[in-house]
Amino acid sequence: MREILNKTMLTSRFILVVFFGGLMVALAVYALGFLKKLWTFAGNAFDGGDNQQLIALLHLLDSALVASLVVMVAVSSYDSLVSRLAKRDEEGEVGWVATVDPGNLKIKLATALIAISSIHLLQIFNYSDRDVTWALAVHGMFLAGAVVLGLLDKLTSGNKAGKM
Repeated sequence: MREILNKTMLTSRFILVVFFGGLMVALAVYALGFLKKLWTFAGNAFDGGDNQQLIALLHLLDSALVASLVVMVAVSSYDSLVSRLAKRDEEGEVGWVATVDPGNLKIKLATALIAISSIHLLQIFNYSDRDVTWALAVHGMFLAGAVVLGLLDKLTSGNKAGKM
């Protein structure tokens, strides 16, 4: 009975493929929206002022960062939880995936969220003081969380190095 339970638990990780596949489908749909924004940006290249072009460019940059975040989470999570994509010693297309450990991924995710939040702050700069204040508070929380994650990662990696 215990062996059946162990095999069932290990096999259940393949259910995650549905979620990671869904993220890739969502990313494809998001890419279509990005192309629409890019087309609009290119069409308005000579019509708008510098500030309007900068805001539109920040929207494009924001989209690229969000897409990168989705890929980073889906690929590295699939690699660590479902099935290895590449061996550590291979120089193939996905060799970099094996170098992303959970602590490293947390730092990368926090950095991406801070970058996205920073772009959002630049985009809403002309909004009401209340909206900007709330956005700054949320951004500050992202920053504080990233600092805490960095400290925890440093502490835990120091403990791992001391045990080896």
